[in-house]
Amino acid sequence: MYFVKTPWFIKKWFNTYVWDIKTNEKIIYLTFDDGPHLIATPFVLKMLKQYNATATFFCIGKNVQQHQDIYNSILNECHIVGNHTQNHKNGWQTKDNDYIDDISIAATLIDSKLYRPPYGKITKFQADLLQKIGFKIVMWDVLSGDFDSNISSKNCLNNVLLNAKSGSIIVFHDSQKAFEKLEFVLPKVLDFFSKKGYVFKSIS
Repeated sequence: MYFVKTPWFIKKWFNTYVWDIKTNEKIIYLTFDDGPHLIATPFVLKMLKQYNATATFFCIGKNVQQHQDIYNSILNECHIVGNHTQNHKNGWQTKDNDYIDDISIAATLIDSKLYRPPYGKITKFQADLLQKIGFKIVMWDVLSGDFDSNISSKNCLNNVLLNAKSGSIIVFHDSQKAFEKLEFVLPKVLDFFSKKGYVFKSIS
C-alpha cells in the first residue's frame, strides 16, 4: 500500500523532510530513482531535452559504478543528482551503522547533499544523523506508481496528471522494472504540463 498523493498530516509529522517546494510559479519537479540504467536513463535524458526540462536523479551508488558514462551524461546535461544509497538499503530493516556506511560509500561516487531513502523508509535516528552532517532529505508530493505491477500504464499516468500541481515533487524510476510504464507516461506528462505553461526544474 502507498499514497499516490502524500497526505498533509504526513508532511506535517515529518516536516524536516522536503515533500514539495512552495512556489507561485508554474514549476514541477520531476525526480527519477534507482538509476543510472542502461536503457531507461538515456530515454529520460532524451525526453527531458526535448522539453528543455531539468530534473533530479537519485542514483544508487553501485549503478553509478556500472554506468559511469550515463551518470556523466546526467551531469553534463545540467541535471542534479542525489544519493539513494550504495545498495538500495531499506532503513527500517538495516542497522543504523550499516545504513549510514552504505550512504557514505555512495557519497564517494555521488557529489550531492540531497538524499532520498529507498522505499521512503528511514528511521528518525538515521534521518537526524544525516541532517546533522548536512544532508537534505527529499521525499515527494506525488508517487507515479511506475514501479507497481498491479496498475496499468494509463492509471500510472492519471496518478500524475490528477495530483501534480505547482511545486509538486514527482517520483518516477529510471529502472528496468518501471521502464514500460515510464516510456508510456513520461512523454505524456511532459507534453500535458508544458501545454499548460509549466516548466520542469531540478531541486537545488
